[in-house]
Amino acid sequence: MEEFDQSLPMILNRALDSVLPPYREIFLRYELTEPQWRILRVVWTGEKIKSVDLASRTLLAPASIVGIIDRLEKKGLVSRVRSTSDRRAVYITATAESRKLQEEVSPQIAAIQKRMKSLVSEDDWDHMEQTLVKISYLLNNDLPADMPEATAENRQ
Repeated sequence: MEEFDQSLPMILNRALDSVLPPYREIFLRYELTEPQWRILRVVWTGEKIKSVDLASRTLLAPASIVGIIDRLEKKGLVSRVRSTSDRRAVYITATAESRKLQEEVSPQIAAIQKRMKSLVSEDDWDHMEQTLVKISYLLNNDLPADMPEATAENRQ
């Protein structure tokens, strides 16, 4: 059996404990929680998104999405828009206030990301990213077709 400190969950937890503090400082400064931040990041990437898709993209439990969106809506950062073609569908969109926040926060996030990437070579970063994505997809039996290791046996 491998050493506890060298198990994948412990390595990932240590990495997160090292990586997240500068991001958490930004969340605190703007009175956001990590789940709220995840939702905003996704909402900022497009025009509108259904809450069920938000849950999938942010890896948040669908049951918790409604409450998080409620709090973001109270802060004036997102709004709910009913679909004109399907009355059951509700889309989440970024507000003008949210876009101002995005403009203010994005350079700060980019600076953190740049600093993180500067700690290792570009090849090391790319390899780490590809390896983590590969592990995640393989464990979920969903390896992307464009990944070289995507064969019929490990995509099933």
